[in-house]
Amino acid sequence: MRVIVQEAPFDFGAEAAAFASARHDMGAIVTFTGIVRDNAGGLSAMEIEHYPGMTAKALEKIAAEAVSRWSLGDALVIHRHGRMAPGEMIMMVATAAHHRADAFAAAEYLMDYLKSRAPFWKKEIGADGAEWVAAKDDDEAALERW
Repeated sequence: MRVIVQEAPFDFGAEAAAFASARHDMGAIVTFTGIVRDNAGGLSAMEIEHYPGMTAKALEKIAAEAVSRWSLGDALVIHRHGRMAPGEMIMMVATAAHHRADAFAAAEYLMDYLKSRAPFWKKEIGADGAEWVAAKDDDEAALERW
C-alpha cells in the first residue's frame, strides 16, 4: 500500500503500469484519476491546500481500511496539492484484488472518501476572483453508503 501526497504532477501511465506489474497474484486492477474540471468555462486554476502530517495520516488510515475491508492485495493513492490548471490530474486511486467486485468497491470507497472527507481545502480561481469549494450534498450522500 502506498499513499503519496505531492505537489508535482504524476505520470498516470507509469504509475498504473508499475502498480499492475507488481501484482501477478491478483485477478483485477482498478484505476481512477480525478482531473481539474472547468464546469462554468471561467476557471483559470484550482489551488489545493492541506496540513502535511494530518493529510498523510488520514489517507493512510482510509487506505488501510479499504485494504482490510475488501481483502485487497494492494492499494495506491496519489493526491496532489498546490496550483493546478483545468485538465491537470489531481489524484489517482488504484486497487488490486482477487476479483473485480472488490477492486471496484474499494476504489469507489477511496474516491468517495477523497472527495468528501480527506483533509484538503480547494479554492477555484477565475476571472471574477477566488472562491473556496464547499462540500456537496451528493458527495456526502455517496460516502454514506459505505
